[in-house]
Amino acid sequence: MNTFSPCYTPAITAKTRQKIEDFIVEEIPIVTPEGEGEHLWLLIRKTGANTDWVAGQLAQWFGVKRHDVGFAGLKDRHAITTQWFSIYLPGKTFADLREEIPEALASSIEILEQTQHKKKLRRGTLKGNRFTLILRDCEGDFNQLEETLEGIKQKGIPNYFGEQRFGRDFGNISSARDWFNGNFKPRKRQLKSLYLSAARSWLFNLILSSRVDAGIWNKALSGDVFMLEGSHSWFPDDKDKSIPQRLDNQEIHPTAVLWGKGQLDTTEEAASLEKSIADQEEVLAQGLIKEGVKKDRRALRVLVGELSHQWKDSTTLELSFTLPAGSYATVALAQIMRNPAL
Repeated sequence: MNTFSPCYTPAITAKTRQKIEDFIVEEIPIVTPEGEGEHLWLLIRKTGANTDWVAGQLAQWFGVKRHDVGFAGLKDRHAITTQWFSIYLPGKTFADLREEIPEALASSIEILEQTQHKKKLRRGTLKGNRFTLILRDCEGDFNQLEETLEGIKQKGIPNYFGEQRFGRDFGNISSARDWFNGNFKPRKRQLKSLYLSAARSWLFNLILSSRVDAGIWNKALSGDVFMLEGSHSWFPDDKDKSIPQRLDNQEIHPTAVLWGKGQLDTTEEAASLEKSIADQEEVLAQGLIKEGVKKDRRALRVLVGELSHQWKDSTTLELSFTLPAGSYATVALAQIMRNPAL
């Protein structure tokens, strides 16, 4: 995450993902299965397997089409992750499946719980994720590290999109520019979506980075639009005198535009900043508009929940924390590490 400015001084270097158990993720769901319905829900702990692959294997196991298998969010392959999957199986009930896992799946998944629900589990139906990360061979200023972790607890972190959004060596951004310049057109819908997402995420990160540099990523700028904590609802700057205190209390957060077609909700200085970034990246900004992507908003600040740490030995640090859906563990690490590659 070295491309965009951290708001804290990165204190250490360390090695990540030296072992598969160094990166553990547990989904925090929004929906609780009701125990009856046409969708079988499986809480799965997967090891060394990505979410799409597991979904495909489940479809084969149950003899259904791939789109009949649902999950809330993609989880990394190089990790131990826990998440729910749903399989549409109308008119069927099942005994305990934990002893019947196919050989192709047996080394990768463990069924922790099974139940049924009336609806498919859909993408984004997720409150957040709980992370447990092991950092090995830590070197640097450990006193500064303690101060930074305390600062993160109190103030949160910039809500950047993680660099994985942009592909290896930022290839998704290069491909988006080539597409918008007319050099090629992605044939697959999935690639088109990937490049559009990367382009608007890039513009958002540039806006946020400029506000981090100016020290106003968590402060009000005239003409801002503010988002309620824990919600996607926002409101424009109405010059209410309570706004600075509400920002300090973390009841609300400043936002930046997710670029696309439609009216810019900000005014004054905030609008000027967002327009200047769009002008700077005109190819990406105009390409998003041409492709019909609608403008949206994203909070500039995200709160890190349940942050704790302990030293396993003199150079091995364990970090635990939660983040809401759509925020990135890599971004949190970039606030404390000078080499936060995950």
